[in-house]
Amino acid sequence: METIRPIKTEQDYELALKKLEMIFHAKPNTPEGDLLEVLSLLVHEYEQKHYKIERLSPLEALKYEMEEQGLSQTGLAKRVGMSKSTISEIMNGKKQMSINFMKFLHNELGIPAHILLAY
Repeated sequence: METIRPIKTEQDYELALKKLEMIFHAKPNTPEGDLLEVLSLLVHEYEQKHYKIERLSPLEALKYEMEEQGLSQTGLAKRVGMSKSTISEIMNGKKQMSINFMKFLHNELGIPAHILLAY
């Protein structure tokens, strides 16, 4: 049986990732499946401490989603029924997003509500 230790260094982390890759398709309730589960937890904990991803602001999320969907400011303005100048003001941080606009972003572009309401 393999000895499992906490991940304390970047080298430990890299070794754990390699091991995870080797046993990624292990079946549940087998020794390899148990090792996969435990290593996954250790890797997750290490990543939470050392590679924490900051949440996007509503505006960053909007810009990201527009890029992903190939949507210009003009295209967004047409889809939401707003003027391009209003969209431009929102994109430049000069105007706040309205509740109706945030609902549109959530329902039509798929931006999670908790991100839109975070700030």
